[in-house]
Amino acid sequence: MTGWLGPEEWQAVALSLKVAAWATALSLPPGILVAYALARWRFRGKQVLNALVLLPLILPPVVTGWVLLLGFGRNGPIGGWLEAQFGLVLAFRWTGAVLAAAIMAFPLMVRAIRQGIEAVDPRLEEAAATLGAPRLAVFATVTLPLILPGLITGAVLAFAKAMGEFGATITFVSSIPGQTQTLSTAMFTLLQVPGGEGPALRLAAISVVIAVGALLVSELLARRAARRVAGA
Repeated sequence: MTGWLGPEEWQAVALSLKVAAWATALSLPPGILVAYALARWRFRGKQVLNALVLLPLILPPVVTGWVLLLGFGRNGPIGGWLEAQFGLVLAFRWTGAVLAAAIMAFPLMVRAIRQGIEAVDPRLEEAAATLGAPRLAVFATVTLPLILPGLITGAVLAFAKAMGEFGATITFVSSIPGQTQTLSTAMFTLLQVPGGEGPALRLAAISVVIAVGALLVSELLARRAARRVAGA
């Protein structure tokens, strides 16, 4: 099995899983907050916020990566500040790949979670609030369990998108073997050299297996969560 792919290719697989997991985990809290705000709150600039959330889906990924490089590069205003204050460097590091993947996956996560929230009857939340429960407690005990299927769907969509992210990643962090080279960038690199089609095809097969496995697990979890909600 170890000879099926070279060490660099296996490193790309491991890094892709690491990047996708971190991107999904870090996106989830703000994703829930933004989805709830768009689904329940009324405020000025709501449509602007919605447009900003969806922007990574509309813009070419290379443009998103270039904007990240300008803002979060070592000479960028945010990147320079992060390095000076915390020693955190994002450009051309795996941490930057996490940021790029999270931004590209964020719209899919928010959309799925928002649909889950909008499917919940607001009167259930209002009833809990009238009993004196704080808003945060209402969300944690009423809303969150009811939106669990949508939450799982959003997380899996984000994970799958992060696993396959290419344009923003290669622009922001390049494709450095063992450091920033993910599955997608490794396949792209292999296809540029003679004889690289075989390893690229095997990497593609691995990515399909991971994606299908994630979808099957998410479907199982979502069904269990839906049955639990229906029986509550």
